[in-house]
Amino acid sequence: MSAIKTVAIVGTGVIGAGWAARCLARGLDVIATDPGPDAERKLRDAINVAWPAVSKLSMAPGAEPGTLSFVDTVEEAVASADFVQENAPEREDLKRRLHAQIDAAARPDVLIASSSSGLLPTAIQADCKHPERVVIGHPFNPVYLLPLVEVVPGQKTAPESIDRAAEFYESIGMHALRVRKEIEGYLSDRLQEALWREVLHLVNDGVATTGELDDAIIYGPGLRWALMGTCLTFHLAGGENGMRHMLEQFGPALKLPWTKLVAPELNNTLIDRMVEGTEAQAAGRSINELEALRNDCLVDIMRVLRQHDVGAGQVLAREEARMYVGVGYKRWQASDEIDAPLRLYSGTVLPQWVDYNGHMSESFYLFAFGDATDALFRYVGVDETYRAAGNSFYTVESHLNYVAEVASGEPLQFTTQLLGLDDKRLHLFHEMYHGRTCKLLCTTEQMLLHVDAKAQKAAPITPDVHAALSAIMAAHGGMEPPLQMGRVMKVPAMGATQ
Repeated sequence: MSAIKTVAIVGTGVIGAGWAARCLARGLDVIATDPGPDAERKLRDAINVAWPAVSKLSMAPGAEPGTLSFVDTVEEAVASADFVQENAPEREDLKRRLHAQIDAAARPDVLIASSSSGLLPTAIQADCKHPERVVIGHPFNPVYLLPLVEVVPGQKTAPESIDRAAEFYESIGMHALRVRKEIEGYLSDRLQEALWREVLHLVNDGVATTGELDDAIIYGPGLRWALMGTCLTFHLAGGENGMRHMLEQFGPALKLPWTKLVAPELNNTLIDRMVEGTEAQAAGRSINELEALRNDCLVDIMRVLRQHDVGAGQVLAREEARMYVGVGYKRWQASDEIDAPLRLYSGTVLPQWVDYNGHMSESFYLFAFGDATDALFRYVGVDETYRAAGNSFYTVESHLNYVAEVASGEPLQFTTQLLGLDDKRLHLFHEMYHGRTCKLLCTTEQMLLHVDAKAQKAAPITPDVHAALSAIMAAHGGMEPPLQMGRVMKVPAMGATQ
């Protein structure tokens, strides 16, 4: 296949704009057209909205985005294109006419793909002189982020067209799922449609609200679906014997009126197909291995969601707040005898913190020190209530010194020393030790600024928190300054004493 450098986007609504953003981010030039009023402005606005996310996700450092141009006619858009992606409204008659128009104007070697979400490609390609190059390339919104694209052939689609389309989609960061047989709705939408119909039944019957039904997915199966889908998840539900045991145990429930959908007859042929399919997905991995993979992925997913305080991440944040109380995390009292240095936090090297060398990656040392800082904050009264009131500390400078390596699962112990304090700034020093050997692993020196988060500007530390920090500062004032304090990184001059 000749190199694809220019993509024609025919139809620039939500899906078309998403395709444009994805292609531009991969350095491809885009020629777009849409007959709608003010279509060019809307397209450029949509790309501007998408760009911050797509550039963080998919653009390599220093990569140059492609150029975008907008033309008035379909013929102008496809004349010089190396690939055409059509995104017209979901009407068979419209798409059929439009593909005939595109087919007549595009070079004979150019693939033509439709973003249809359920129409049969045989009908769409019916009036084309070159139907062998017409395929379905069904994406998912937002197209610029979600990688799935279903590639579906029509009766007259050449097998090499499917191969070429899949190759192109994969070159722009997508997962090309080849649909074996032409079928209405393809694969993913049929699955979504089944769930959607059940949602409508439950809402219509007064069983649940839309919010309750969304929660039923967000906090449970949705997390598993993000990494294993339905079939492999149920393969794990069968324990050591996998899918076969799961179907034997839960198969009778298919006869119960749990849903409005009629289940197929669970015969030996279907059971064998399900077993063979999930065993192929498992690819020789044991249930224990798959469970470990699932668990690691779920931890990472929920920690990411925690950063955004949404869904399962919000639950995790609340749980972590309760954990601080549950383990007896004490709050500073004026009568406290203060350790010098403080020993407020211990932890463990998590599997996802380990790099290809088998040791903790440098970026996660700072991540772990952040947990040590959070422990100090909780001790002096900076917690969820404090932040909800609009108060917080922002780190404005960090210096790390890496001393020794540490592997996954190893225990960590942290000490904290205050080096300086005024009404808006906090200067502190953390040391990270191996929890068993007490070997020094890493240190960090940090300057933090107290801010009014709502006003987004520096603000005085509240009196109660300042009193706690002042008491710690008084206890730490007589300590020797750390050797790494204020260290400057430089290469010694030639001949200088080492």
